[in-house]
Amino acid sequence: MSKILSIYGRDVKNIATNWAALVIIAGLVMLPSLYAWFNIKASWDPYGNTGDIAIAVANNDKGTTMKGQSLNLGKEVVASLKDNHKLGWRFVSEADAMRGVRHGDYYASIIIPDNFSASIATVLSDNPTHAEILYYVNEKINAVSPKITSSGASGIIQEVSKNFVKTANGTIFKIFNELGIELQNQLPTIEKVRSLVFELEKNFPEINQAVNTAAQDIHTTNELVSKAQGALPIVTDLAKNGQQLAAGLDDFMGKASTAAKDIAPNVKQDLLLLQQTSMATEQLTALLKDPDVDPQTALDALDRISSRLTTGLEVQEALIGWFDRLNQTAGGRLDFVSSKLKQVRDKMQSQLTLVNQIRSGVKKGEKPAADLVNKLNTLSSDVSDLLGDILGRYDSEIQPAIASGLQKAVKSAAEAKKVMDSAVQSLPDVKKVLSDASKGLAIGTQGISVIQKELPGVEAKVKELADRMRKFESEGNLQEVIDLLKNNFQQEGQFFAEPVVLKENQLFPIPNYGSAMSPFFSTLALWVGATLLVSLVTTEVHSPAAGSDYNSVQIYFGRFLTFLTLALLQSVLVTAGDIFLLGTYVVDKGWFILFGLVNSAVFMLIVYTLVSVFGNVGKALAIVLLVLQLAGSGGTFPIQTTPPFFRAIHPFLPFTYGISMMREAVGGMIWSVVRSDLLIMCVYVVITLVIGLALKGIINQLAAGLVKKAKESKLIH
Repeated sequence: MSKILSIYGRDVKNIATNWAALVIIAGLVMLPSLYAWFNIKASWDPYGNTGDIAIAVANNDKGTTMKGQSLNLGKEVVASLKDNHKLGWRFVSEADAMRGVRHGDYYASIIIPDNFSASIATVLSDNPTHAEILYYVNEKINAVSPKITSSGASGIIQEVSKNFVKTANGTIFKIFNELGIELQNQLPTIEKVRSLVFELEKNFPEINQAVNTAAQDIHTTNELVSKAQGALPIVTDLAKNGQQLAAGLDDFMGKASTAAKDIAPNVKQDLLLLQQTSMATEQLTALLKDPDVDPQTALDALDRISSRLTTGLEVQEALIGWFDRLNQTAGGRLDFVSSKLKQVRDKMQSQLTLVNQIRSGVKKGEKPAADLVNKLNTLSSDVSDLLGDILGRYDSEIQPAIASGLQKAVKSAAEAKKVMDSAVQSLPDVKKVLSDASKGLAIGTQGISVIQKELPGVEAKVKELADRMRKFESEGNLQEVIDLLKNNFQQEGQFFAEPVVLKENQLFPIPNYGSAMSPFFSTLALWVGATLLVSLVTTEVHSPAAGSDYNSVQIYFGRFLTFLTLALLQSVLVTAGDIFLLGTYVVDKGWFILFGLVNSAVFMLIVYTLVSVFGNVGKALAIVLLVLQLAGSGGTFPIQTTPPFFRAIHPFLPFTYGISMMREAVGGMIWSVVRSDLLIMCVYVVITLVIGLALKGIINQLAAGLVKKAKESKLIH
């Protein structure tokens, strides 16, 4: 041990007393810090400066009219982009846009065709067509810019779709709202007529009994007839109110039928949008199966599909509820629609779950699992088939069933009107009967017999009217229809345009890209620093002190203490400079510095051992390890996005665990991860020491002749 310390003490003394060596050593200590700091600062916030990325926008949209209203979605897109400062939008002509993107003045261009609004308006026709926005990108300018500009173009499409759905559905719900309010206003009259009819029906047995008793007691009968004559104005008013109700109900059902014709294309469009969502999900699986796909592109695609699936689920819930209520009126003919929509909902829920699982894996740096991707593809195909079946039967079966149900309600309303008209026409007969009854009382038993003959006919007419009312009520709950139609049309339209709002929760928030990359660049700088040290500082003791005779183990440990001291100084300078000079975000600053010391010590031991044992070959091995770890450690891109070779060596590279420890200190500590990383680093130390102690003496002796011969060339030291 004393000889090991002797070597170390001699090295420290030589550095301190030789100003040239001191300057060189100071430079070696400083260089890794400069390497880390410049790289971290250069990548501090690249995605926060995208406002200077020029994208040309040319609007050729001529506009159109839909339902009598002017529509120019191209102008709306341009207006929204002028308030969007995430990218550098440049509003120019189509010719300037194409010339600029070809010559590199613009990274990309977006062309809105002249028929853009007209194509979207075809949603209300029998043959709707998709609107297109033309997107051109110059990929040779920069490797990353196409991903950023593509994200901007996708955002435009999403904004246009949301605004159109809000406008179209808002119009539909406004029609229903007006019908619901009209029916609600008539509800008190409806309830009053209903109560009076049922009350009259209930009292007819008493009237019959009174007439029969009148045959025995003319005086009693006279009082009853007088009572009936007194109630006749109420009955007359009742019948007239019923007649007005029936007419109003008949008019309402006609309007409801017209509203159904207006909503049918929009319901079909919702089904088409659901099918497009499923097809988009199916296309996503092809992207995920691509081994060279950019992870950020995959995450963006997964986020969009997750949003669209969530929106689709909300739309389906509304459609299922709507068809369930309508099915009661259609006599069960729409059972299959609700059933298939529920199947679609369940499968889309499974799709959403799989998408979220895949997205979580990608965020963790994992490759999308093949079984999850295949299962997502199968579900997407099943959903497309189910929606295709519904759409295929929509015009031939579903829409006629809706019309048939409403026609049935219209028919019932017409029958009610007919009954009420008949009742009004019968009122003179009732009046005549009561008048005759009064006259009959004057002439005695002869008049009573006339009343007994006519009264059953009146009772039959009132009972018929009551039965018709009960039948109408049994076919549907009027209050449920009113509640459904009276919903706030503006809120309903807004809800269907954007039923779900993403609420982001960051578990380990890091405010800028530079701070997020500091674990990688700092770890890389420490390995570079170790490599520089062994390249300029010798690992051997060439001039032992007088009377000293060092063996290979003593030289190995004695000289390593010198390298370790310098490596630790490099680490302190790198990590402390990251925090206090650059201002990088670090949650646990003390642990960040400590983990840097651990990484530096382990890296120095590995590189020092390679050079101490293998000489110049060891330096080459250190550089090879550096190159492999740049791509295989997952420091920049998720390891799942790299070729199979790098994924295979990933678990065996020191960078993998060194970067992981540093990331824990930056974002927030999970001690189980830290303990696992430290354990692996200890394994590297043990393996390196075994190689150094077991092979140094043997390989140095075997290579002595080779080294001597190489030095004779005057080219290799």
